[in-house]
Amino acid sequence: MALEITDSSFVSDIIESGKPAMVDFWAVWCGPCRMVGPIVEEIAGEFQGKAIVGKVDVDTNQEVAAKYGIRNIPTILFFKDGEVVDKVVGVAPKEQLVEKLNAIL
Repeated sequence: MALEITDSSFVSDIIESGKPAMVDFWAVWCGPCRMVGPIVEEIAGEFQGKAIVGKVDVDTNQEVAAKYGIRNIPTILFFKDGEVVDKVVGVAPKEQLVEKLNAIL
């Protein structure tokens, strides 16, 4: 299951974790986000122990969304060593997300 990340937990969950991470920025009311959500959950299960796969609800965690300039959702950011190394904006197929995550392992 994808990790629920908040403004207050983002630094410890992602930046200081020392693990590669894929973070889905989404909102409950966003139709395309609901299409990506199940894919993110599948990837979370497949990469458990290898990478962090998390979700940030932009409505309740606006600080993190603003810090990373999230203007459109869904946006998925890929982190390595605490830095953003790749991103996908909009709906993307599972294969593309897995490929990007594998590239930073």
